[in-house]
Amino acid sequence: MRLQVAAGGPAALKVVAAAQCAAAPVRLCWSAPAGEAAAGEGGATHGTGGGDPRHREAAPCPPLRPPDGPARPAEQPLSPLCSPWVPALQLDSGAVLFSPNAICQYFFLAGGQEPTDLTNQWLEWEATELQPVVAAALYAQLVHGKKGLEAAGALGKLLAYIEQSLSGRGTAYLAGDTKSVADVVVWGALFPVLQDEASLSNELQALRTWFQSMTLSEACRKAADSVLMPERLLEFKSYLQKQPPPCLAMERATSNEPEEEEASERALTEEEITAAADAWARGAAALPKPWHPQKPMLPVEGMRNVLITSALPYVNNVPHLGNIIGCVLSADTFARYCRLRNWNTLYVCGTDEYGTATETKAVEEGLTPREICDKYNAIHADIYRWFHISFDYFGRTTTPHQTAIAQDIFQRLLARGFLLQDTVEQLQCEGCQRFLADRFVEGICPFCSYEEARGDQCDKCGKLINAVELKKPQCKLCRGVPVVKPTQHLFLDLPKLEEQLEPWLERSWTTGDWTANARYITRSWIRDGLKPRCITRDLKWGTPVPLDGFRDKVFYVWFDAPIGYLSITANYTDQWERWWKNPQQVELYNFMAKDNVPFHSVIFPCSLLGADDNYTLVNHLIATEYLNYEDGKFSKSRGVGVFGDMAKDTGIPADIWRFYLLYLRPEGQDSAFSWSDLMLKNNSELLNNLGNFINRAGMFVCKFFGGIVPDMVLTADDKRLLARVTLELRQYHQLLEKVRIRDALRCILSISRHGNQYIQVNEPWKRIKGNVEDRQRAGTVTGVAVNMASLLAVMVQPYMPSVSVAIQGQLCIPPECFVLSPVFTCTLPPGHRVGAAKPTPPASDPVPAPASGSVVAPADPQLIQELTEQVAKQGNHVRQLKANKAEKAQVDSEVAKLLELKKQLALAEGKSPEILVPKGKRKK
Repeated sequence: MRLQVAAGGPAALKVVAAAQCAAAPVRLCWSAPAGEAAAGEGGATHGTGGGDPRHREAAPCPPLRPPDGPARPAEQPLSPLCSPWVPALQLDSGAVLFSPNAICQYFFLAGGQEPTDLTNQWLEWEATELQPVVAAALYAQLVHGKKGLEAAGALGKLLAYIEQSLSGRGTAYLAGDTKSVADVVVWGALFPVLQDEASLSNELQALRTWFQSMTLSEACRKAADSVLMPERLLEFKSYLQKQPPPCLAMERATSNEPEEEEASERALTEEEITAAADAWARGAAALPKPWHPQKPMLPVEGMRNVLITSALPYVNNVPHLGNIIGCVLSADTFARYCRLRNWNTLYVCGTDEYGTATETKAVEEGLTPREICDKYNAIHADIYRWFHISFDYFGRTTTPHQTAIAQDIFQRLLARGFLLQDTVEQLQCEGCQRFLADRFVEGICPFCSYEEARGDQCDKCGKLINAVELKKPQCKLCRGVPVVKPTQHLFLDLPKLEEQLEPWLERSWTTGDWTANARYITRSWIRDGLKPRCITRDLKWGTPVPLDGFRDKVFYVWFDAPIGYLSITANYTDQWERWWKNPQQVELYNFMAKDNVPFHSVIFPCSLLGADDNYTLVNHLIATEYLNYEDGKFSKSRGVGVFGDMAKDTGIPADIWRFYLLYLRPEGQDSAFSWSDLMLKNNSELLNNLGNFINRAGMFVCKFFGGIVPDMVLTADDKRLLARVTLELRQYHQLLEKVRIRDALRCILSISRHGNQYIQVNEPWKRIKGNVEDRQRAGTVTGVAVNMASLLAVMVQPYMPSVSVAIQGQLCIPPECFVLSPVFTCTLPPGHRVGAAKPTPPASDPVPAPASGSVVAPADPQLIQELTEQVAKQGNHVRQLKANKAEKAQVDSEVAKLLELKKQLALAEGKSPEILVPKGKRKK
């Protein structure tokens, strides 16, 4: 076994102490935070001789202190749920345990100490109640320099609870008279904060005695000496200083869950139980065959063709978490679900690059609009790539296709009489000698008196504004006071288009899924009667208006930007009209925050209806409410909140961010991001519920059955569990088909909760030591549990794709089983081997290239498919950079990434990578 820990990280203390207490034969690998050098390994490969002195034989009690010597590159985390500061245990089978408490449990279980209900209760309490408060106390101690009782004061109630438990039971340890995993875990959490025992009140005598006893034990003392060295704590302190201060768990965490208790589970019918058992027995044969579309993806006759867009993010700033959950992450989750359902799915997005926002940012940064677009398009693409957003194509609106398609729609509207010409009162800055577009003006909102309202919309009340309505307007460029002057503009005649819009809306509402807020906002626009909408602006940066008398103007961004969906698809495939002029075969889903609704439900559909060219119009408009930040609002302009690049820098894996954002997705009402709640949900739901179950299921197969799924003889209770899981699975489908993404996530967590209860009730670790009947029961429980884990690996893929791939690899789930079905079936039958796949080597371990002319064995087909998609995406990215005449250094860097991906693909396919030479540079 290989235990990876970062010295200085508090979670390392408990797992190292547990390994010592249980005399676990592990190889200890000291890793460092990302970007820093690792210290080396404390245990190592077998063998002797004159090798690296850091390498020693693995032993039940390996040397613990990170040794001196030359530094090595930091080891990559063993699991996608592990930041560099979180421990991970790689079993001999290749499976990885990533929950610190599960690792501790495994060491004690392997040493013959079985968990009890009481130890399990302590572990859950430590993760959900103690850890958040300890984190806040540790932050106060290391970052703010608080000492003793001042730092540990928030722990008062929790320390009193431990005191009461120890004195009430009259035992020396938390779960009895002998030391257990509960003692190590709770001590490991408390010790970094309570090293100075003066922090403990004299009234806590039982706690003080227990704490001293643990601290003086050889295993805990060695662990503390090795993990909490001063220089390592400085590294951890440096990491903490870059993080926001955690809120105390004593404060009420922000939550979107209803206050009332959930209704009790409904009773199962005999028919449901029988059907579930029958589906289980059919095995993988009950699953549909996975669909692998051709590239580029085009609509297929007879299939469900799903076209997904998310609102195009403005290119003028870094996206924050509210932008990400409202648009691209929600759309990505649904797109991944659609693909798992074998629906022919295309997901496109890109940066919205024309308009005043870009000109404003260009002035602010002293760059040209084109340079701003190139800079921030790359920033957006990098952030979305890190968040695992699975665009089929991510483009931009500043392309020739955008100009051609937008001007064509304009000409068709003009020819059909849906455009008006009128004089507009507009603000002109005499100092700048220019008409001021909306975002070049600030003033007092005429509706709510907010003093920093923009000329197009108020950030506080959200209402749309005409710039001339602002009170005390100012030019943002020179802070001068503009004057009102008349200018000629073109308008979309919305009143004339209303007679086409309303019947279309009624049909779309009847047959499609529109969120309640999308319907309400649209009705409110129509209720008061539509008014002509100006579609031109006095700017230079935009799509030119192809009409005499207006050639010095450009299209207004809200006329132009939604056309970007079409032009981005046209950049993906020259057969884009098969998606966008094909309403008979294509279902269109639009994802956005609620402030974008009227542009997608009224203005853009009116433009397409008026153009009269058989355009595909939105069938399902999915709008979120707002995600707030703690007690306030996210604000790009004021830098309030968590932004995409900041999320990357926290060291928290992308899948944890995805999980938490989707867990609190603002579906029916505004919700709020909270640092303390992020920690709480990560510990209680992700690690101790979902992660704990999957870890235990795989662990039992490896430990008790040699990595082979055992025979299963189902009892009536087992069949009821199958039926209960099937109900949750069907509910998951029903919710996701209605795009209720947050609620569907609860079904995943409910299944893992059922699984944990199932394991706890049946206690396979005890039954495996019993008679033949008991061992058979242990096998059945383990087999059912690992199949539930296999199902969860597929269900969780839309939410946490890296975690899903990791589970798939560890359980060796066949690629043909990686598809969603409405039934729960046995995909890992008796005899299936788990954890046999060779683990991917860490980044620091070189992958030897095959000898010239040799061929290696092909890898898992799922890996080949993923690498193929990555090569295609990176190739598109390189071509786009070249088309936009990006700097040579940037192009060369991205080409190098492409060649590396191609090399990995060649190795995975069993080919020699030597043929991968850049075009134009092949050897003669």
